[in-house]
Amino acid sequence: MTNDTAIQARRREIAVEHVLFKLIEYVEARQPGLLDVIEGSLEHLGDPARDDTKDDEAVRDIARRMVQGARREGTG
Repeated sequence: MTNDTAIQARRREIAVEHVLFKLIEYVEARQPGLLDVIEGSLEHLGDPARDDTKDDEAVRDIARRMVQGARREGTG
């Protein structure tokens, strides 16, 4: 990956995380239970890599922290 490609990927990831986080907050505030559903689905989440970088649990950990963050934001 070139430096420009890596920069664009990072920026896109930050933007997507923000939009999804706000969407989750919005839906959860109007229809409580979304975060519970997401949390309950995490055991099915995995890393699609096919090399030594594959780490399903690391992907699940990131998702767990995102759910925890959304829960904290929702109580603030």
